[in-house]
Amino acid sequence: MTEDLIRRARPEDAAGVVALRTVVHPYLVRGVESTRRMIAEPPPAEDWAAWVAEVDGQVVGWVSAYRNSHTSAANVGEISTLHVHPAHRLRGLGTALLDAALGHLRLIGAKRLLTWSQPDSLPFARRHGFTPSRELRYSALDLRPAPPMPEPPPAVRLLTATEVDPRRIHRVDAESSMDEPGDVPTDALGYDIWHHEVWENVGLDRDASTVAEVDGTLVAISLVKRDGDRMWSDFTGTVPGHRGRGLARLAKQAALHRAATSGVRTAYTSNDEANAPMLAINARLGYRPVAAQWSCLRDLT
Repeated sequence: MTEDLIRRARPEDAAGVVALRTVVHPYLVRGVESTRRMIAEPPPAEDWAAWVAEVDGQVVGWVSAYRNSHTSAANVGEISTLHVHPAHRLRGLGTALLDAALGHLRLIGAKRLLTWSQPDSLPFARRHGFTPSRELRYSALDLRPAPPMPEPPPAVRLLTATEVDPRRIHRVDAESSMDEPGDVPTDALGYDIWHHEVWENVGLDRDASTVAEVDGTLVAISLVKRDGDRMWSDFTGTVPGHRGRGLARLAKQAALHRAATSGVRTAYTSNDEANAPMLAINARLGYRPVAAQWSCLRDLT
């Protein structure tokens, strides 16, 4: 007789969580050590919490819930990566995980909720009061052979993240993402939370992550998070005032080249359907669509 259990996630669940994610979301990249740290040392100021569904001692479901600390919008809570192994669906585990997440978000005072759903899970989202909003497109790039290292124009230097003070990189990340398409603005990305989530992330490949410097000022970045021979383009962007010069493409191509020459074989990324500039850059670099998700919204009473 099988035994189902919904419980808070523990650091020792990391390997099972990654194995589950590889089945359901093979295009998402977060390694075991990065997942272990996420559970053991959640981001400050987010009231982050996670639960797993366990069947006979095996992790078969996951969800996390937290306060969105990257936006100035008030009382926004997020439910992230709710998923159940295909062999264990239709037995109430997804609903039980969602209930745990909703209960936590009520306790921390969230009023407006944001989550993401695969297309075939939209009926589940709608049944639980969520309304689909925006399409998020996932793409992959085979890095064999390695993309060539781009030749920057005069006055532009392509540096690795190891060569730059993280506060300078944070400034570019924060300024570049303020007008990124989405359901809520990304306009409150403070240094402390960025340092914890990005700079101290054990998956961040600082040797591949690339920044573009123009006349001594950082103006574009392309950050790489890695797990073995797979990578995730965490964020690529250019500060306003320096756009339209191809700097984001230069930074991303250099990051891809550096990652590939150190053993990465497949690169993944995602973009909002309305982010035409980055979609065009990715298409030019050779990315191909592999999946889609929809952001979904609901009020919490």
